[in-house]
Amino acid sequence: MAKVLKDGIDPGIAKAADDKVRDIVEATLADIEKRGDAAVRELSVKFDKWDRDDYRLSPAEINACLGEMTAQDIKDIEFAQDQVRNFAEIQKAALRDVEVETLPGVILGHKNIPVQEVGCYVPGGKYPMLASAHMSVLTAKVAGVPRIVTCAPPYQGKPAAAIVAAQHMAGADEIYALGGIQAVGAMALGTESIAPVDMLVGPGNAFVAEAKRQLYGRVGIDLFAGPTETMVIADETVDAEICATDLLGQAEHGPDSPAVLLTTSEKLARETIAEVERLLTILPTAGHARVSWETYGQVIVAEDHDEMLKLANDICSEHVQVMTDRDDWYLEHMTGYGALFLGARTNVAYGDKAIGTNHTLPTKKAGRYTGGLWVGKFIKTHSYQRVLTDEASALVGRYTSRLCMLEGFQGHAEQANVRVRRYGHQNVPYAEGAAPVKGADAAE
Repeated sequence: MAKVLKDGIDPGIAKAADDKVRDIVEATLADIEKRGDAAVRELSVKFDKWDRDDYRLSPAEINACLGEMTAQDIKDIEFAQDQVRNFAEIQKAALRDVEVETLPGVILGHKNIPVQEVGCYVPGGKYPMLASAHMSVLTAKVAGVPRIVTCAPPYQGKPAAAIVAAQHMAGADEIYALGGIQAVGAMALGTESIAPVDMLVGPGNAFVAEAKRQLYGRVGIDLFAGPTETMVIADETVDAEICATDLLGQAEHGPDSPAVLLTTSEKLARETIAEVERLLTILPTAGHARVSWETYGQVIVAEDHDEMLKLANDICSEHVQVMTDRDDWYLEHMTGYGALFLGARTNVAYGDKAIGTNHTLPTKKAGRYTGGLWVGKFIKTHSYQRVLTDEASALVGRYTSRLCMLEGFQGHAEQANVRVRRYGHQNVPYAEGAAPVKGADAAE
């Protein structure tokens, strides 16, 4: 049985916090829907101390932000975007339209059509997370989305230059300096100055994630991507320094970012706890990381790898760093996670920033039923059918009619019957068991 050396927040307390967020978001979205730009402006002033006549950035403002970047900054952004674009294009190439003759004279197919209007949220209240622009805007661009709107909160009282540069370089059509519920609500619901979108994507804090959840159905969403979660699965093949570094590297996102160590070594577990405490005395972002670690951090010692695998799948963390003597075994058997980072040579920061995979990943155990954001999330697959011959229509029609009658759908059955009468070339007015509808066409 697993031994818990450090546990996180009580689930009941966490649920109460979630309920409070839900209520705040529900009231805020209702206000945005009712009052539009006025509500958005009030929220922006209240939470970001940010007010202006038009929250959309002008070409001159975008160019000014680009001008704040050094040549090396631009090269670094270009490198990251090249990696993201390349992998997204590889993924898109795996998607193809299909058309096949499944029966003589029966053609079935599907077309892949991009979502037409997408709103991308780029978080940046605590840190200017420019990487989220690559992950959402650029991936949508590769998918072929015609209109891409993006919002990011102001940073230190003005548009975050690095985020704006990344948004523009990724191909955003409209760039707004707006954050929080007001940004997500404005993009989804529309206001006097912002036309609504068809889909919302991008990570965010608990309020942004809950806003997306409540807006789902009104618009599409990528997935539930709330506060960052990370898990380190380790055995004696690695040391405490690398485990502690990988845990705190994600805990610094904010005070509500769970970090979990799963290990088969109690010695490594205790050494990692001590190393976390040492690093928290020197880490510049320890203010966030310490609260996150003390509130949500967990350290669990499993009896063996089988138990560690079960615990990992049950926890279903967003990021899972695997550093063991059997990393490929975890790749083969893990089913609940957002993304895997296999071996000590890679880490979550690579995936977050530059390696090319997408960093918008499922949280809150959503990895049980969805993967992360990718080019396919922006593409809808629509089916179509075509019947080429009279014989094919009559054949499918007879089966369809009988199946409809099993369900009691007389009208559905008659849709099939009229084709059987017209195209069957037999003295069979309708399929056996399906009575004709009064006034129906006479059989041929």
